[in-house]
Amino acid sequence: MAEQKITMAIADDHLVVVNGIRAMLSRRPEVSILFDATDGDELLSKLTGSRPDVLLLDIQMPGLSGVDLCRKIHKEYPEIAIIALTSHDESHFIRQMIRNGALGYLLKTTGLEELMQAIESVMEGRQFVDAQIRNSLVQEALTGQRISQYEIPLTRREKEILKMIASELSNQEIADSLCISLRTVETHRFNITQKLDVKNTAGLVKEAIKRGLVE
Repeated sequence: MAEQKITMAIADDHLVVVNGIRAMLSRRPEVSILFDATDGDELLSKLTGSRPDVLLLDIQMPGLSGVDLCRKIHKEYPEIAIIALTSHDESHFIRQMIRNGALGYLLKTTGLEELMQAIESVMEGRQFVDAQIRNSLVQEALTGQRISQYEIPLTRREKEILKMIASELSNQEIADSLCISLRTVETHRFNITQKLDVKNTAGLVKEAIKRGLVE
């Protein structure tokens, strides 16, 4: 009798990432990719009809953030093993995703060997954290300072919205000014607070000034 395949799903809004993962996993016959999704709504819709063993979940996608998606999916489908897939090695992202139910945390630069190690680990109910991230966490624990390979970049739109927040515009005023929906502004605002690791508007503006993002 043939060994049952590990079923996978990929949630990422960057086609190059999705195609890269598909290409890597195509070399592993024990893995089958059920579907991919480019935003939270599409992911939740597809999960109602097809549930994978393992979900590779980007923490930043249009609409509902990966952090919130992780919490929601873990609550509704606890049998799905979630691996956070991201460009960011900042510790607060790691803590949030793991706290919300993710079993693994991988950088998008990961190779096939480490990706398979992560998949096999979470299938056995064990946590798996990228080696580079583990080193950063150890250094942070020893020094008490956050260690990162790079500053978390804000997109052009996020920088634009951040400056408007610093100018004391409301979410609705920002939406009207940029001709985008209120929900889109709220999503951008949430992503900015996550990237800068702050909890409220005052902290957001203070951190933005500290980093030279606004004057």
